Amino acid sequence: MFNPRRDGLKWLETFLNFTLDSRGFRAIVGGERLKPEIVEDVAFNLIKQAVIYLPEDVKQALRKAYEEETSEAGKTQLKAILENIELAEKHQAPICQDTGTIIFYVVAGAEVKGLDKIEGALVDAARRATREIPLRPNAVDPFTQKNSGDNTGRFIPYLHWEIVPGDTLELTVMPKGGGSENVCLTGMLVPGEGINGLKKFVIESIIKAGAQPCPPTVVGVAMGGGADIAMKLAKKALLRPLNEPNPNPEVAKLERELYEAANMTGIGPMGLGGKTTVLGVHVEYAFRHPASFPAAVAFNCWAARRASARIHADGFVEYLTHKGKV
Repeated sequence: MFNPRRDGLKWLETFLNFTLDSRGFRAIVGGERLKPEIVEDVAFNLIKQAVIYLPEDVKQALRKAYEEETSEAGKTQLKAILENIELAEKHQAPICQDTGTIIFYVVAGAEVKGLDKIEGALVDAARRATREIPLRPNAVDPFTQKNSGDNTGRFIPYLHWEIVPGDTLELTVMPKGGGSENVCLTGMLVPGEGINGLKKFVIESIIKAGAQPCPPTVVGVAMGGGADIAMKLAKKALLRPLNEPNPNPEVAKLERELYEAANMTGIGPMGLGGKTTVLGVHVEYAFRHPASFPAAVAFNCWAARRASARIHADGFVEYLTHKGKV
């Protein structure tokens, strides 16, 4: 039997190619393809946001470190860092001359159309950002030693893909500096040593890194999976805001223990001694093979840059980390 309210609404949705979402607004689910120019513009804005404005959680952590630092040398370095942040925002210039290797994390809804155009749009955004912000060219062919000049090349910018239910596209950019990248480590631990072995590996990695990653750093730690999986998870852990502990209480406890142990090393800001060697430690994990215990430690320097946005099906753009800074 025809029900005007139920069947009429269904016909209208089919005819107009939309559905009513939980908020009562219409969202296109099967019509227009995602426009590459929108993706390029959003990605360009994210790169610009990331290299000029530190996320608020990172700035708060640096201010707290400055207030609590007892070492004169360490406090001087932290003061210089905070002044650097202010000048970058005032003059709309990158926080650091090393604007990093551009890495994108793409979380795509399964209903999004035009995903085959995303990579090209992100490459174009990197080229445009290099010209207009500008960025330092940081993409070098390892065989010829020639710099591409525009921060693009084979697998660069690098894209991490994740497909999820829905019709939105979420983009996160992480400009990864060379100094912090040079001290990232992967290790195959003895399975029998368990978490204690992991703790030793992490602290030894931080001590070995010393001043090279421009501390105070953010440290991403991961275990399990395989060597490649562990490093992928460790780097992804760097994206979690510093004021968000791991939702797993056991993992959050490990993060606190590693954070306290790292700051007992006395390496301090820029390696000149002090209380603050790390701003935070974030831990991720995957299940492992019984015979293997892969672990990875990834570093971000004090300029822990990241920016995120969500593109909705109707083209509406929601900037998640840097509201009002487009």
